[in-house]
Amino acid sequence: MNAELLAHLTAAISDATHLSFELRNAAPVGGGSINQSFRLEGTDGSRYFLKVNDARHHPMFIAEAAGLDAIAATGTLRVPRTVAHGVAGDQGYLVLEYLELGSRGNARLLGERLAAMHRCTADQFGLAGDNFIGTTLQPNARTDDWVEFWRRHRLGFQLRLAAGKGYGGRLQSLGEQLLDALPAFFAGYSPLPSLLHGDLWSGNHGFLADGAPAIFDPATYYGDRECDLAMTELFGGFPESFYAAYRTAWPLDPGYATRRDLYNLYHILNHANLFGGGYATQAEQMMQRLLIEHGR
Repeated sequence: MNAELLAHLTAAISDATHLSFELRNAAPVGGGSINQSFRLEGTDGSRYFLKVNDARHHPMFIAEAAGLDAIAATGTLRVPRTVAHGVAGDQGYLVLEYLELGSRGNARLLGERLAAMHRCTADQFGLAGDNFIGTTLQPNARTDDWVEFWRRHRLGFQLRLAAGKGYGGRLQSLGEQLLDALPAFFAGYSPLPSLLHGDLWSGNHGFLADGAPAIFDPATYYGDRECDLAMTELFGGFPESFYAAYRTAWPLDPGYATRRDLYNLYHILNHANLFGGGYATQAEQMMQRLLIEHGR
């Protein structure tokens, strides 16, 4: 971090907390693939979590702060409190409350509280403004029809991005077929617009010292609660007690087992657009399986 950013952070934290903040140490924190992250320690013993990226990504931090605030307002799951965000020179930053998190804790409570968060609903799917999934824009235009929302603002949007990155041919052909077949996946099922974390893989949750669960790095919007549950199963999964507690609090529709892959396809397409590699092939395989399951 350069001197300009450090001076800016010192003033921003002091203004936000109404306490004089003097930096003693800034230690890099690993685990992220998009931002640089640091643990800031003040001379008074205070600690903060800092994310830094190019200034052009500052809107991403604004959206993340808004998502954290929306989850915090439900009073269901613990999230890091937003302290400050802004731009210093060519760098954008987000300062959050520092939470000392571990990988083990009360997974059952996490399931119960996630179900409680999902019971916080809106009149429409989407959100007042767009946000980001990773560094990818996530359109959130408010929509009454969930199938149309998923077609236009999730799968369709990612497929258009993929085409612009050179992923054509079979990926686009299968994608068009799947977009046409979407209503079949929702026969007899009408989800509520639940408040979602939006990117709830295993790396975006942890546990406090007393075992209480916390979540972070959201891509929040109002959508089918199954989207969050599906994402928990995509990269590593959560403890079985989490799923049992969630289902006890709010049972899932029998069609979830199929829609899980439909919802996770969005994240695999996004990974193809962000990172390339074998994600495009994985997306093709997922689409082919989904079409076969519905006789296409």
